[in-house]
Amino acid sequence: MARHIKIFDTTLRDGEQSAGCSMSSAEKLTIVRELLRLKVDIIEAGFPASSPGDFASVQEIAAFVANQAVVCALARAVAADVEAAGEALTKAQRGRIHTGLGVSPCHLKDKLNMSEDDALNSAVGAVKLARNYTDDVQFFAEDAGRANKTYLARVLEAVIQAGATTINVPDTTGALLPHQYGELISWLLAHVKGASEVTVAVHCHNDLGMATASSIAGVLAGASQVECTINGIGERAGNAALEEVAVALDLHGEEMGVECNISLGKLTRASRLVMSISGMKLSPHKAVVGANAFAHSSGIHQDGVLKNPRTYEIIDPVRVGARPTQIVLTGRSGRAALKHSLAELGYDLDEASFLQVHERFVSLADKKAQMYDEDLEALMAEHGRSQDALWKLSVLQVSCGTPKKATATIELEGPGGKKCTTHAFGTGPIDATFKAIDELVKAPQADLLRFAVQAITRGSDALGEVSVQLSNEQGQVFSGRGADGDIIVSSAKAYLNAINRLLAWNKA
Repeated sequence: MARHIKIFDTTLRDGEQSAGCSMSSAEKLTIVRELLRLKVDIIEAGFPASSPGDFASVQEIAAFVANQAVVCALARAVAADVEAAGEALTKAQRGRIHTGLGVSPCHLKDKLNMSEDDALNSAVGAVKLARNYTDDVQFFAEDAGRANKTYLARVLEAVIQAGATTINVPDTTGALLPHQYGELISWLLAHVKGASEVTVAVHCHNDLGMATASSIAGVLAGASQVECTINGIGERAGNAALEEVAVALDLHGEEMGVECNISLGKLTRASRLVMSISGMKLSPHKAVVGANAFAHSSGIHQDGVLKNPRTYEIIDPVRVGARPTQIVLTGRSGRAALKHSLAELGYDLDEASFLQVHERFVSLADKKAQMYDEDLEALMAEHGRSQDALWKLSVLQVSCGTPKKATATIELEGPGGKKCTTHAFGTGPIDATFKAIDELVKAPQADLLRFAVQAITRGSDALGEVSVQLSNEQGQVFSGRGADGDIIVSSAKAYLNAINRLLAWNKA
């Protein structure tokens, strides 16, 4: 029988650690729903000891998921962390505590300032404490890729004896070549007493662009759990991408003697959802889910694909939720066509929400010759961002040119539905718009770190998407996104989106 490979998704924990990626509890729950549709085995919901907000979010996710998947909470090998994780998982039907600490010389000396024996005792103590809350305890040996193998084996053997049911062997810095990582997993399985009786997990970072390859090498060496994130988001260069791992296991599962539960047809939708919520844009050439993953521009390639798609496509795009052709809508399309197209993209809206989206669609379609799937995705993302926003854009009018000074007149809908208006001058229309928003909202001081504009589709009438990042005095980064046919309006929406996140963070 094929060996089952568990998929451990850490989009909500390691993925959220991406610079500028912060998610509200509601956004995290939206991603959880998608992870359940994907049929992941374990969802790492967060790090409860890190903040009251994360604690509450893990609690909410644990209650929501029920028995559909294992819900995991991270904890350093510190009593207070483990206790917080245990308490956050009280309502979980299948809860797991994921505790651990650094084991490489660099981490022991420079980060933890601990001896090998002290670190081992802390690891064992944390695992034993975690077992008081759940029988499902995972231990991570941070920076295992650069650790002394003999000491690493000693630590893993000790935590297994203490009650760990999963041992996680991270290549935290992505420093190892795939064959070196595979050899490490093989060596540990051969030299750690009890390793064959627990789950061995691989957790690879993408600093050298080899996270997926190293994860697969670990599976070939005997690991039976892969830790990954949607779109590969995460610290620095990110983690192994769930979609890449899942498709690799599907294509080569028979020869590897393994299988996993992931529903491939949900991958593209999950990717777009996480991209929309996190603000982390994908390269068009991103494997499996990138915009160009199944695009062919070369005449030779086109000829081959028209004769037989397998000449250049290793998997049918439909299998991963992508479509070989795009549905194009226009301003003359009726409600039925829009509803059908949204359903094809996986959106199931109640009548009230659909009417709101339809109103936005008509307004946008009147300005564009054609509407593409990407326009609809952006429309839905904009709809989602506006639902619980504290401040919403009602009216924006700008005047600019040379030598005239730019002016922005703006009306916002604030708390309680109250509308207020002001105008401001600036060096350009966007500067004037942002100053007008600042005057009305009066949010805490924040610096604009990043401002980026991207056309969502082709043509001069393309929908423009703006992403911004703000940093408050504490160094916390807040991302915002906005999409509209008018790039100044997109900018205002993105700036308001970031400010709303900042205000929500302050309130929490």
